[in-house]
Amino acid sequence: MTIELPAAGRVTGSRILGLGVYRPANVITNDEIAERVGRTAAWIESRSGVRERRFAGPGETLPMMSAAAAEKALAAAGVAPGRIGCVIAATTTHLTQMPSLASEVAHRVGAAGAGAFDVSAACAGFPYGLALAGDLVRCGSAEYVLMIGAERVSDILDHEDPSTAFLFADGAGAVVVGPSDRPGIGPVVWGSDGSRAAAVGMSGFWVPELQRQPELKWPVLTMSGWRVYRWATSELIPVAARAVERAGLTPADLEAFIPHQANRLITEALSAGLGLGEHVAVATDIERSGNTSAASIPLAMDTLLAANTVRSGAPALLIGFGSGLVYAAQVVELP
Repeated sequence: MTIELPAAGRVTGSRILGLGVYRPANVITNDEIAERVGRTAAWIESRSGVRERRFAGPGETLPMMSAAAAEKALAAAGVAPGRIGCVIAATTTHLTQMPSLASEVAHRVGAAGAGAFDVSAACAGFPYGLALAGDLVRCGSAEYVLMIGAERVSDILDHEDPSTAFLFADGAGAVVVGPSDRPGIGPVVWGSDGSRAAAVGMSGFWVPELQRQPELKWPVLTMSGWRVYRWATSELIPVAARAVERAGLTPADLEAFIPHQANRLITEALSAGLGLGEHVAVATDIERSGNTSAASIPLAMDTLLAANTVRSGAPALLIGFGSGLVYAAQVVELP
């Protein structure tokens, strides 16, 4: 038996057609956090690269930020919401779990009838979701896919924890993925290492100042920063190199490197390990946005494009990594 694919399934590739982001209004500087966690502003910047970050206010809910970014992405792509066949949301801070964040975003933006589901891959969520979106378009399951990475990490932070309170932040980014006459999203290289699961995760401890309902016990983010640093700087360079190779390129062909904004020191180590030339624009959005988990790659992509640091259509290497421990990397053409 031969299965005949629909016309939409005969496309030779998929690509990012539009990008949109949402950054919360409330800017938090290192000075505002330093004393509370027993550090100095200079220490925070030297160990992480973060100068300031944004925390969402009461009205900036996860669905609101996600929908705002999604609407911008749809407008940038020139795609009507009704043409979206599937909505994917990458997040670990949609604390109600169900219904999915993706289904609410689909409703808010007017993507009536679209398939919708969430991806839980922590800080690797965006490249995980992007790989799925690209495959859905190529195989004809959806003509256009709306892919969102969004987090309100401030909801699960212990704001007095010297290991995490200064690092994480909130935000949302979205892309529209559609058909292309040539591949614009390279093959994904992904995996997991459950033996290191304790490095980053959520505990069940209740932090009183984060309590929103007396009868509920909210999870709290925990992380061993040195374990993540050692793993990322020793294990992820070959992953990134394989993603470049699978795209049929070499590091010299890249024009941008947009890693998950986990820590400036990790970004610097990965860049050096890959041997990236000076012509490659390296995203350092962590300086202004902090670590926004699944939202960090689209936010960093937006910063590079808005500053005209890199051109539309340029080949860019993306890599995300986080709790699991999970990782994913691919080369894309920038929108």
